[in-house]
Amino acid sequence: MSTLEKMKILTDSAQYDLCDYVSHNKSSQVNLPGIYEATGHNGCKIPLFKTLLTNKCKNDCKYCINQSKRDFTRLELSPEELAKAFLRYYNRGLVNGLFLSSGITGDEESTMEKQIETVQLLRKKYGYDDYIHLKVVPGASKDSIARAMALANRVSINIEAATPSGLAELSSTKDYNKDILKRLSWINSLQHKSTTYPNSTHTTQLIVGANGESDKEILSRMEKIYKKSELKRTYFSAFTPIEGTEFSNREACSTDRTSKLYNADSLLNDYHYKVSELVFDENDKLSLDQDPKILAAKRMDIFPVEINSAPFVELIRVPGIGVKSARQIISIRKKMPFSNIEQLRKLGVVVNRAEPYIKISGEYQTTFDF
Repeated sequence: MSTLEKMKILTDSAQYDLCDYVSHNKSSQVNLPGIYEATGHNGCKIPLFKTLLTNKCKNDCKYCINQSKRDFTRLELSPEELAKAFLRYYNRGLVNGLFLSSGITGDEESTMEKQIETVQLLRKKYGYDDYIHLKVVPGASKDSIARAMALANRVSINIEAATPSGLAELSSTKDYNKDILKRLSWINSLQHKSTTYPNSTHTTQLIVGANGESDKEILSRMEKIYKKSELKRTYFSAFTPIEGTEFSNREACSTDRTSKLYNADSLLNDYHYKVSELVFDENDKLSLDQDPKILAAKRMDIFPVEINSAPFVELIRVPGIGVKSARQIISIRKKMPFSNIEQLRKLGVVVNRAEPYIKISGEYQTTFDF
């Protein structure tokens, strides 16, 4: 089987690994497997080469296309094969970086060694110094994690679930606290010690809707992680049933749900909300119809806030005011108080959202009934 034929299978097998904030869309260049367009916060499209080293895996994750019990074509690329295949894309200007993951064949250390060898070939032998995101496998040693972090711009480990029982529902071969949370802690402790390449960060990912975990359980886990680490971002992968897996007959998770989780997760990570400030229904789920920031605001007793004196922590709780615009407001009002809503609009404030929750120089901006 040719390298190209292998890549077509291995890149499809990497479907659950998310490498951007909003979505991962396959490139329109259908004859070139592995090119995915990552969409960042600013909306720009970044083409990445996303693949597995191997789809052979000893784990029995019941939702996963690569789980050990599923009957399909198993294969792998050698580190040299993958490095050369990626460089052909990169040197032609088709991709701007590599997103490398792998099934676990043999043991965790041999799998990590092959990933590290691939990246070492690119960095040391071929002089590649652009972006690399490397997935750490659950159960990897601290030494292999440190070496991976010395070579990659970003590493990540999938926590997959929010609770030990939630992971046990997905897989019988992983220990939540030992194989995942402990490794996540190691990654955080090594972040400023083992990195060589710029913008070094780490992320994680959960599968949403494959088990019975609620949105509140998911966000409570992330709140704990954000408090204890410098985790950059969480990705939420909506469960999709796959033929040949134990969960093939389970209902797919709506992307509306993961979209609301992204909204709420941003409130925790970027705005430093607490889970206790968010609003959930009787099943501990987020509303699919309303913005979680607006629902949270309606329950708070701080509104309306005075634009010319409110502290930062209150400004960022105003719907329509982001972290950047809150900082701008504080900087500007030191020199000249705000006098009208149009001044806020020019800063990027979404004024139709913000109006019910603010006063400017003591004057209410709406007749909203609190």
